[in-house]
Amino acid sequence: MPHVNILLHAVWATKARTPWLVSPTRKILISHILENAHSKGIQILAINGYIDHLHCLFVLNADMSLAKAMQLIKGESAHWLNKTQMLPQKFEWGDEYFVVSVSKKDVPSVRRYIDKQESHHRSR
Repeated sequence: MPHVNILLHAVWATKARTPWLVSPTRKILISHILENAHSKGIQILAINGYIDHLHCLFVLNADMSLAKAMQLIKGESAHWLNKTQMLPQKFEWGDEYFVVSVSKKDVPSVRRYIDKQESHHRSR
């Protein structure tokens, strides 16, 4: 079995940057994303965001493309959020996302950056 350890930092936003991800909705959604990713074999090292976007540090495994991982994270979470009817309107993620590879030595700083998203955006 191949050993692959590709670390990725992904960022994606709500459609039209609509501020749907206020707490506690964001916390509930993140909890669901973590649970779903685990069940699909996606190892998430850090996930957090702000009212209109999420950051996720995860490991891409040998048998999954980046597009498939993002579909399992983004697509499934939007479907789940709409099924729960937590929001007054249909929820959608924007079509695009940004992903960059992360070196093993940079994981701690990327984790800190992701963990501090709320304070980072409040101070801007």
